[in-house]
Amino acid sequence: MQRILLAAALMTGCGLALAAKPCLLTQRWNEDPPYSMRLATGEITGLNIELVRTILARMDCQVRLLEMPFARALTELEAGRLDILPGALRRPDREAYAHFAIDRWHSRNMLFAHVDAKAIWPQQGLAEIRSSGFRLGVQLGVSYGPEYASLSRDASFMRTLEKSGSRRSLWQMLKLRRIDGVIADELTARYELAQLGLQDQVRVTEVVVSDEASGFAFSKKTVDAAFVARFNNTTEAMQKDGSYQAIVQKYISAAPTPSH
Repeated sequence: MQRILLAAALMTGCGLALAAKPCLLTQRWNEDPPYSMRLATGEITGLNIELVRTILARMDCQVRLLEMPFARALTELEAGRLDILPGALRRPDREAYAHFAIDRWHSRNMLFAHVDAKAIWPQQGLAEIRSSGFRLGVQLGVSYGPEYASLSRDASFMRTLEKSGSRRSLWQMLKLRRIDGVIADELTARYELAQLGLQDQVRVTEVVVSDEASGFAFSKKTVDAAFVARFNNTTEAMQKDGSYQAIVQKYISAAPTPSH
């Protein structure tokens, strides 16, 4: 009987230890204002950082930030070495290894171009680039919407592209006139062009590359669908009480005035 009681006590102790295991998820970040950025104080913050922290806190979870380029983050998410990837467009190939939280808010991807290349700026869409001599800079591993996906199967279009893992590198190439334009999120571009002092040299064109809502992708290897459903429900509750909109507005209102 004593052995039975001891075994039962040990099992109960193990159960309590397992129940007390903290909920901790890893999230990708990179210098990508206003969504994620390092302040002068060293603190890492931003729209996506604060949203996830707040949502997970309400779910009794914490987040650990891992810095990495977007292309690598997709690989890490698929392998299960990363739990959360913000700012990911929903694509069939990604849905094979990731759950997607319901999209609540988004900004557009726009074409930004150097003013000295205005004579060859596309007026309607990216397809015009093929015959204009316009040199376009894009980020490795980033999806820019249906038109770009369709054009990426065209060899003549692909030859116009300069690819880099870093958008900051693309802005520098644009400054040096090695390329003529860059596709970027309109809010992110406001921050980065202001920081680099390029507002007068680089302007937003009329070309909307994509207007799709990006969202939070969760690795299927580490996060189940029930957890994502809870994440969505918590997000909805934050929208109802206004805290979600307050976080979004905090970062939108801080964005520099765009150039035209």
